Amino acid sequence: MNGTAFSLFLLIVIATLFITYFAAKRTKNANQFYTAGGGLTGWQNGLAISGDFMSASSFLGIVGGVALTGFDGLYLLLGALVSYLVVMYLVAEPLRNLGKYTLADMITARFDRKKVRGFAALNTLTISIFYMLAQLVGAGVLIKLLLGFEFTTSLIIVGVLMTVYVLFGGMTATSWVQIIKAGLLIAGTFVLFILVLSKFNFNIMTIFEQAKQASPLGDAFLNPGLRHSGLDAISLNIGLLLGAAGLPHVLIRFFTVQDAKVARKSVTVATWVISIFYVMAIFLGLGATVLVGTGTIIDANPAGNMTAPLLAKTLGGNFMFAFISAVAFATILAVVAGIVLSGASAFAHDFYNEILRGGKATEKEQVRAARIAAISVSVISIIIALFVKDLNVAFLGALALTLAASANLPVILYTIYWRKFNTTGAVTSMIVGLFGTIILVFLSPNVWDPEGHAIFVGKALFPLSSPGIVSIPLGFIAGYLGTVLSRKKDDSKARNEAYDKILVQSNLGKDA
Repeated sequence: MNGTAFSLFLLIVIATLFITYFAAKRTKNANQFYTAGGGLTGWQNGLAISGDFMSASSFLGIVGGVALTGFDGLYLLLGALVSYLVVMYLVAEPLRNLGKYTLADMITARFDRKKVRGFAALNTLTISIFYMLAQLVGAGVLIKLLLGFEFTTSLIIVGVLMTVYVLFGGMTATSWVQIIKAGLLIAGTFVLFILVLSKFNFNIMTIFEQAKQASPLGDAFLNPGLRHSGLDAISLNIGLLLGAAGLPHVLIRFFTVQDAKVARKSVTVATWVISIFYVMAIFLGLGATVLVGTGTIIDANPAGNMTAPLLAKTLGGNFMFAFISAVAFATILAVVAGIVLSGASAFAHDFYNEILRGGKATEKEQVRAARIAAISVSVISIIIALFVKDLNVAFLGALALTLAASANLPVILYTIYWRKFNTTGAVTSMIVGLFGTIILVFLSPNVWDPEGHAIFVGKALFPLSSPGIVSIPLGFIAGYLGTVLSRKKDDSKARNEAYDKILVQSNLGKDA
């Protein structure tokens, strides 16, 4: 066991538990539990959003992906770099103006149907679990490497901690853990970035040249097509580009601010922070190829998930290794807490209060239901994570983004921008987008491989690793066909009145 690493881990855990303790004192009702009372500033929420997005898949997976596959590793961040432009221009303001606690609130502002809310909540829970897998796998590998615990034990440790944050502190604790974690992550990445540059005399072109020479892939290292090529590369990037606009744990952050103007500022801050982080991550991966070596990286973890900590050890010894690992751990804790909260909120507010109780549950009952849901989401995610521990965490995160883009984004955009869209279209879009993506992933090379490098041995029936190029259009087409084919049953007058109402409110706010 690395004593320094254990001490820093313990320090982070104690600090975040203190935050949770003080946040718990301020979390007295459902509004404070779900949205921190809507009192975060643009800077605070922007840092929290960036903390949400700069997850284990970003820090551990992308650095490892670049180190092992060169140019193809960049596919895991290129789409994400501009994804928040989609969020800013198409989603953030209408979502804040129409919603209250969850994504389902926004959709049912136009379609007041329990089945619409139910499927929206189901999407949120499913996407949350998929996205959490990337964080849990990263946490399990990290703690196993540093502290010597078994993978299962590591998952349970993280699961207990993230559940505590949500159970007692709600959105307030989660937000402040994310803000502090974002600062630590940027600071740690910047120190590593400077140390890497110093090894190459601050000459960026030298880094590229030496990385190509150090990699066993040779000249192919800086060329596309090693891992993702053709339709697979396009499909992956479409999912990354559109996925952020459908991620539940990112979308609920727009309910933590007072109005749409602050929501836009949040996105601006998040975009700058995330972009700076990703650019530095590229050079950490290239530097690791030269300074750590591909063989050492693969020996630590075949998927490359431990590249960043190993680079830190090479450049700064045990203390830097421990510090970066502890920051990665804080990253995981913050992100999984946000994901658990989004899933718990969907269950408590949408399923329990609005569907089962007809909107009559007391705030105390809603918070209790959310806490029960938080435990359930954590347990389910831990069990599934045991079966996908050998996959690259950045790729697991990319799959969750594709699921979000397929299941949530079509219904969000149709709700806001298409007058003829109706209840049947909304339900059809969500069902086809969700289950279509899951089926395609299950039939893909991520799950089936003839040589046993995936979960099951066998030939994949769907050829693409990332199904976005098929699943995202499926969500849009299903919404369109569901609307067109059910139009005769639809009350056009009521539909137009509902659209006119949300058109005004999405631009001016619910009080308009």
